[in-house]
Amino acid sequence: MTRSVNEVTGLAVKAARGAGAPPAQAAQFGAAAVVHICAGRDVQVLGAALDALPAGPIIEYPLVLARIAEAQVEGIAEGAFEVDEEELARSYIEALPCQASLTTDCVLHLDLNRPAERRQLPRIELPDEVHAKWSALAAKLLVPESDASRISGAGAGLTDND
Repeated sequence: MTRSVNEVTGLAVKAARGAGAPPAQAAQFGAAAVVHICAGRDVQVLGAALDALPAGPIIEYPLVLARIAEAQVEGIAEGAFEVDEEELARSYIEALPCQASLTTDCVLHLDLNRPAERRQLPRIELPDEVHAKWSALAAKLLVPESDASRISGAGAGLTDND
């Protein structure tokens, strides 16, 4: 079944959150996951990254990218970006909002003054088993329906004031 880019991004973000990633890293994973799938890269790499939480590339790659960007001078940054999973690293780099390139010797070049070139992404054919796994992880974010959860503020609470 094909899904929209927004649907897959949202599901990937929720899956990462459900697996234990902080919100910022989960958001970057969502963007990278869409780029990864649209580029025809191995979807199993994304599953392995989710399985590695609370460590692994979902946590590490955004931190390394931020460290390199923070060292910029006049909008140009460069730094070592040694990775375990090159395909996933390329997806993270291609999802950045600025122009970026990774050399063969793992040096990342960022031009923060120039936006990345964007193309319209097609609908995504997400394998059913991937969708099921990500949905199960995303479901961990949901609060069980009970009086106790409503008293704590979930849902509309105990009174309906419509």
